[in-house]
Amino acid sequence: MPNFIIKTHQKNTAYTKPHLFILNKGMNSGKPQKEPFTNSFVIIFQKEEDCENIFFVAYSLWKTKFWHPYLVGSVIPFLRLPDFSKEFNLKASLMMQEHEEHQKNITALKLLEKKEKQFHENINLINDLRRVILYRYSKK
Repeated sequence: MPNFIIKTHQKNTAYTKPHLFILNKGMNSGKPQKEPFTNSFVIIFQKEEDCENIFFVAYSLWKTKFWHPYLVGSVIPFLRLPDFSKEFNLKASLMMQEHEEHQKNITALKLLEKKEKQFHENINLINDLRRVILYRYSKK
């Protein structure tokens, strides 16, 4: 299990060690990203490899809406740091216990992400071609 520090991100703070940000406000709370959110927690690691592994753990928790029961607040729901730290540590250690399965899952997720990006690029190219053909057709 990798060692990491979880704390609230302060605006204009630069981090020298590998890190990732977790959104803590709104219905997308728990969403991981490499760039800072306005309202986010930061997870700081010792090694880049640990950051990569935990990113996919956080991504899977966010995608499965794991954090929804922990949201508090009536108008804008948010995650509390103690709740996030406690549950994230438990879930991350549980998910990473079976290391080989964890690595296979990460590889599969990376491949799916790559294929999704290619798919969106193809859709954009198809739309561009459609626009060009329609433009040429309407100019006659």
